[in-house]
Amino acid sequence: MAGHNKWSKVKRIKGALDAKRGKIFSKLAKEIAVATKLGGSDPGSNVRLRSAVLSARAQNMPNDNIERAIKRGSGDSGEAVLEEVNYEGYAPGGVAVLIEAATDNRNRTAADVRLIFSKHGGHLGGAGSVAYLFQRKGEVSVPEEAVDSERLLEVVLEAGADDLVSEPGHPHIITTAPDRLAAVAEGLRAASIAVTSQKLIFVPQTTVTVDDESAALKTLHLHDALDDNDDVLNVYSNFDMPAGMFERLNNPS
Repeated sequence: MAGHNKWSKVKRIKGALDAKRGKIFSKLAKEIAVATKLGGSDPGSNVRLRSAVLSARAQNMPNDNIERAIKRGSGDSGEAVLEEVNYEGYAPGGVAVLIEAATDNRNRTAADVRLIFSKHGGHLGGAGSVAYLFQRKGEVSVPEEAVDSERLLEVVLEAGADDLVSEPGHPHIITTAPDRLAAVAEGLRAASIAVTSQKLIFVPQTTVTVDDESAALKTLHLHDALDDNDDVLNVYSNFDMPAGMFERLNNPS
């Protein structure tokens, strides 16, 4: 059951980008709006919206922001309607990159994403060019201090989860089938275990190890630049690197 999430470690090399509360709120609001547009404004019947709202509350996003995002998704706010769009491409070393975005201007976002790829040694591909390399999964995050791994393993197994990754100093990460995400998260809450976030993600079915340090750095910088774009919600990759390289990049002299 326990696994080793290499890409989650690689992402820790990134700076405090995701700790910027304003950026977090912006991405959460767009996810809420898109979920509302696709499935309706009732979290009780819209699993994706319910997950987005719970994740927003876990980040202490004000209720006014959440309600405003729902109104935007339902078309009641007067703001431009957001569309969900995915982009696919390759980073240096043949690494596949899959991007989830929400935009009110497809042409602008496509041009921005294309430019980011170009600046960092990659290239934007067509629809379907890399999506087949990824699998849709549910992911639930639990604070490390909330529960010990043995107790958590018992609960998630009973709830029907697929995998649990517990590493010292980091949140517990539970992976589920997409249709089990809500049930697993509710099972944790029923067991009085705090849930930081619950969301649908893409997981690479295989990874590409980049041995060249320059190419690895370009791939990391590409990921950062994409993640920093206001329209981008999530960036996924099948990138991996040798352990020794990870240590050198994570602890520069």
